[in-house]
Amino acid sequence: MTTRHTAAYRAIVREVNRASIYPRATRPNAVSQHIRAIFDQPREDKDRERFYHDMRNVATFMRSQQMHKALLERYNPLLGLSVEDHLKKTANRVGLNMPLTPKDEE
Repeated sequence: MTTRHTAAYRAIVREVNRASIYPRATRPNAVSQHIRAIFDQPREDKDRERFYHDMRNVATFMRSQQMHKALLERYNPLLGLSVEDHLKKTANRVGLNMPLTPKDEE
């Protein structure tokens, strides 16, 4: 692997680790092993350059997804709320309070 190809491999592994939902100590290493196996497969010269170009694009895509997620969370604070909470927060934005809904009497 040349330096450029090593950089592509490391960029993919780095982005996979950032996207992981598991803490580092409990993270399964199967994903890293599969990525390593994909990079270790023999390829012809013309296919090799295209493969590494595609892998750099994958790393860029994953980095962009992380940034998109962070921006959504920052600029859309109502994202991920339940419908009821979303309505309350929306009404509160314009200075209104939602009326209390009566609970079913049993």
